[in-house]
Amino acid sequence: MKPLLLMQTGDAPQMIQQEQANFEQMFLKQGNIDADRVHIVHVLAGETPLPPEDYCGVVITGSAAMVTERLPWSERAAEWLRQAMQINLPIFGVCYGHQLLAYALGGEVGYHPQGMEVGTLEIELLPAARSDKRLASLPARFNVNLIHAQSVLTPPPGAEVLARSQQDACQILRYGDNALTTQFHPEFNGAIMQRYLSWLSELEPAKQKIYQIKQQQVSDTPFSQLLLQDFVASFGAQQSLAGVG
Repeated sequence: MKPLLLMQTGDAPQMIQQEQANFEQMFLKQGNIDADRVHIVHVLAGETPLPPEDYCGVVITGSAAMVTERLPWSERAAEWLRQAMQINLPIFGVCYGHQLLAYALGGEVGYHPQGMEVGTLEIELLPAARSDKRLASLPARFNVNLIHAQSVLTPPPGAEVLARSQQDACQILRYGDNALTTQFHPEFNGAIMQRYLSWLSELEPAKQKIYQIKQQQVSDTPFSQLLLQDFVASFGAQQSLAGVG
């Protein structure tokens, strides 16, 4: 049985790794992923995934890097994703992964004119989402956890926008039946989002009050988590109930 690829494009800040988890651990936990069924490849650290045909699917993580930097490891990952799309490999991209796939397929990625979007915020499903079975069980509006400075400004040809937030017009993109990407973070629970806001508050003391207000609005986001879990479950790569802690 082919493994599920977790393409790790970055790492959480050190304090979040120490107090909560790093990205791969967040995905394993929130995605209910069986560690024995996943191949974690840290592309930022120079690791190289196997050819796309050797996997049953791929989940792409977020990153502190920016797609527009066009770093060598990121360009190699973009080329790998173009090959994966050619064989219709199932893809689930998150934040940087959302932007990277859009860029790889000819979309425009850049800094959002309104600046960073961060915190637990509401997104709205668009009419096109009604025809997508992956979103059928979700309400028309639900909360998600976000932290990003860059966005998909123009989707690539053939991509459909399925959700938006008040600030960002491209919160979910669909590429046919095989690929779905989200600007938000289904791997973040409320505790992780809280810690990110504390970290930002320490980095930007002038915005401390803004981040403190956002901390009061933080919550878990079970509907976004469900999207990730359903993707994993479609390959039988989820943990058994006995293994869930």
